[in-house]
Amino acid sequence: MRFIAEHPERASKRDIARAFGVKGDHRAVLKDILHELTEEGYLSKNRKKLSRPDSMPSVTTLDITKRDDSGDLIGRPSAWRDPDGAAPAVLIHQSLSRARSGGAKSRSNNPVAGLGDRVLARISPNSHREGPAYVAKVMKVLSKKAASTMGIFRTEVENAGQAGGRVLPIDKRGKEYVISPDMTSDAKNGDLVEVESLHTSSLGLPRAKITAVIGSMGSEQAITMIAVHERGIPHIFPQAVLDAADSAEAANMDKREDWRDVPLITIDPATAKDHDDAVYAEMDTNPANEGGVILYVAIADVSYYVRPDSPMDREARIRGNSVYFPDRVIPMLPERISNDLCSLKEGVDRPALAAKISFSKEGRKISHSFHRIMMKSIASLSYDQAQSAIDGKPDEQAGTILESVLKPLWAAYEILKIGRTRRQPLELDLPERRIILNDKGMVDRIYVPDRLEAHKLIEECMIQANVAAAEALETKRQHLIYRVHEPPSLSKQETLREFLQTLDIPLAKGGNLRANHFNGILAAAKGKATEVMVNEMVLRSQSQAVYSPDNQGHFGLNLRKYAHFTSPIRRYADLIVHRALVGSHHLGQGGITPDEEAILDTIAGDISDFERRASGAERDTQDRLIAHYLADRIDGEFTGRIAGVTKAGLFVSLPEYGADGFIPISKLGTDYFIYHEAHQALVGDRSGLGFRLGDQVDVKLVEAIPLAGALRFDMLSKGEKIPMGARSFHKTKKGRKAGTRPPRKAKRRR
Repeated sequence: MRFIAEHPERASKRDIARAFGVKGDHRAVLKDILHELTEEGYLSKNRKKLSRPDSMPSVTTLDITKRDDSGDLIGRPSAWRDPDGAAPAVLIHQSLSRARSGGAKSRSNNPVAGLGDRVLARISPNSHREGPAYVAKVMKVLSKKAASTMGIFRTEVENAGQAGGRVLPIDKRGKEYVISPDMTSDAKNGDLVEVESLHTSSLGLPRAKITAVIGSMGSEQAITMIAVHERGIPHIFPQAVLDAADSAEAANMDKREDWRDVPLITIDPATAKDHDDAVYAEMDTNPANEGGVILYVAIADVSYYVRPDSPMDREARIRGNSVYFPDRVIPMLPERISNDLCSLKEGVDRPALAAKISFSKEGRKISHSFHRIMMKSIASLSYDQAQSAIDGKPDEQAGTILESVLKPLWAAYEILKIGRTRRQPLELDLPERRIILNDKGMVDRIYVPDRLEAHKLIEECMIQANVAAAEALETKRQHLIYRVHEPPSLSKQETLREFLQTLDIPLAKGGNLRANHFNGILAAAKGKATEVMVNEMVLRSQSQAVYSPDNQGHFGLNLRKYAHFTSPIRRYADLIVHRALVGSHHLGQGGITPDEEAILDTIAGDISDFERRASGAERDTQDRLIAHYLADRIDGEFTGRIAGVTKAGLFVSLPEYGADGFIPISKLGTDYFIYHEAHQALVGDRSGLGFRLGDQVDVKLVEAIPLAGALRFDMLSKGEKIPMGARSFHKTKKGRKAGTRPPRKAKRRR
């Protein structure tokens, strides 16, 4: 019985026999003993496992119900055998929520658990901290049962004249709820609300109470909160995290170099509230490096304030990164840290971790070193300010540092560009659109910001600091998390190759492609009608960048060693790299711990998922905003570009708005259209007219669904003749030869 209590994961009859060396005929005796103990109530049996009646089984299902004061998730058994006793609380170890040996596939199959989820978990006694008696390692999320549900409130007047109502779901799979008059929380008709289901009779619609009024569906705030809710993004800091941030004291000079006389400056977007990187450059006075430069990159010292396994660290870990919406930022860290103590404000002493990097006049990195410093920014400039000053139009602030700081910085950038040109990273030309909101929180305009040289300068400085961090840690044989971008898979290369053959653009076979091969493809298409199409196809051929403790290089940047170091305020990966640098270089408190090093694979998998989660939420919100913006322009005509070709129809992008909509194949015309994968085209079987990726077309907006962020168009253009040549007889994805009609009994798509 003591063995079963101490080893719940090894409590089957076979495990017990093996542990006690019971063999042969003695197994029958052991079986009888275990049966008697079970009959007498000393043991309980759950399938093949035995356990003490007063203990948790080794594997069970848990419902995650709340967070404790430290921000950790707490679950309770979904089914508890003692109806008169409370189910025990179980601490959910998020850091153990993934198989450490799992690759991308296992990560995808084991998502991190959240509030309201039901999970299958492995249970063990809690011997490491105060709190619940048990801890759980999540094996699988069985269902995503949100602790609250979002919907649109619709008022209804009941017999007594009081206004209750119903909450309609925001997605097709959601439930409709009845809201009694005393449960409305003063919500108005059409408001987006959060509701909590009530335990009621199974007859009729389920009942619920409104727990939060997000706002009118006519507001951008409501649209943002849909994405936050659907993607499960933590957006409320536990009180323990806020208390820890509020009690944090400013860093002192202990084990820090004094760099307050170094004229570091920050260059950020004009709307930035946090400033986590500062730069300065000067000519190298070392005679051995004549004509060379020294680049200084200082990054906010977040690791000093956010220590491993502290409340702020645990919360940052489950957030993974900050999430950026047009109206707000959901930060990884509380504002006390991100916007105050770790923000490199002008004229204020701030702790930082700094890289000092030397380059030759040919743009080759000669040396680097890392320092824990105290700095004082002499200026906080916007990109436009810095660029205008270099272009000969400085304002009063930038003018005072033009000669002493800005011009030397640009001179250093000219040298860095030599190295970048020699390196030949992937140079895709895909504009990024931004949404500007009006005073009412709705879309005012959508525009493509200018890509200034100031942007490129800061970007290259950050890349060089990231490279230096990865190399410095490898030199110290320190484990870290790399930013990895693998080469395109062979299957994606083949798809791209077949497409490029239709344009008479060659792509060599074999798995030894480099980024400059793709730059050659982009150059061959530049200025032609197919330029946008080729850029899109090259982008689609690329792998997705991820975080990993195993270095596999960065294909897009054409770098062998690369890690994220420059944004620890908004990325957890950078915080890990900072801790690794502090620990390996003996720079004081806040270094990486052995426990962290042991689960770097888990952390890397988690934050890769959280990055995709944030990107999805940002993309969903943009789609919903634009659909809302265009909802009053039904039947309007637009000029767009084909952004995707499928067997079901076309995706058309409106460059002016950055929006995508769908045209079903049945709306393309009366011809029978066949999908040609190699040509990325839908081609009319009788006419030979068709539509291919990148074509400019005229469309009519026929439907806009703001809640779904969906647009649907009808095609107005008639298509163009697409020369298919011999490739018209290659098989399509459906296995039917392109250029032939389907079998007579096959259902035709139009």
